[in-house]
Amino acid sequence: MILGGAKGVGKEILRSCIKKGYNVSFCGRDAEIGKEIIRSTGQDSKLYFHKIDLNSIHEIENFYKATIKKFKRIDALVLYAGITPVSSIIDTEEALYDSVFNINLKAPYFLLKHVLISMRELNSGSIIFFGSAHMDYGEENRAPYALTKSTLYTLSNHIAHHYAKYGIRSNYVVMGWTNTEGELDLRAQEGKTEAELQNEAKKIIPMGRMLNSNDPIPAIMYLISDASSMTTGSLIRITGGEYI
Repeated sequence: MILGGAKGVGKEILRSCIKKGYNVSFCGRDAEIGKEIIRSTGQDSKLYFHKIDLNSIHEIENFYKATIKKFKRIDALVLYAGITPVSSIIDTEEALYDSVFNINLKAPYFLLKHVLISMRELNSGSIIFFGSAHMDYGEENRAPYALTKSTLYTLSNHIAHHYAKYGIRSNYVVMGWTNTEGELDLRAQEGKTEAELQNEAKKIIPMGRMLNSNDPIPAIMYLISDASSMTTGSLIRITGGEYI
């Protein structure tokens, strides 16, 4: 189950899961994008898309119920969806603050409320949080985003500590600066091209480039798989050395 999965790294996770023969439930705001992904893979029986507004707790519960109805169980949950608005503390309006916290924190929290019950009954499960290099303090103009990502790290550790007795593991993947569609669109609004971003990355990131959407996939697939059955409470930095 992927919170997100229709764009960016989430879509690459979905594709990798399909190659492994896994069933995948994913969600997004645009039903046409979801339908096109299912059509392009030719895996109707193995995929389920749920159109969702992540501001709606009711729809989050419906997403869970529909997933259980189709696939009967949830072995892994990838919490990918999130928004990254440009806003310092001084510039933050209440509506923006509420939006960031609803989508980045409240949505995964209440999805977990349901998924943990299912995993507890199975006595197994893997939860993968998508973090950010902003989690420690973040850029000045990413204040609300940074707060949600650091709180998700606390939530991951909370689950790892309290739910290991149910065979549930929880890990936090810190994803660095990545050239996803959302990031490129956001930077385009600031008047920056991808080529300009790549030049900036050479100066900022020790490994000399931005991440691409495939860079985090091996780590995510490991955490989904039974090979990580004794891996919990971990933080994995896939950042090219950013913020170290």
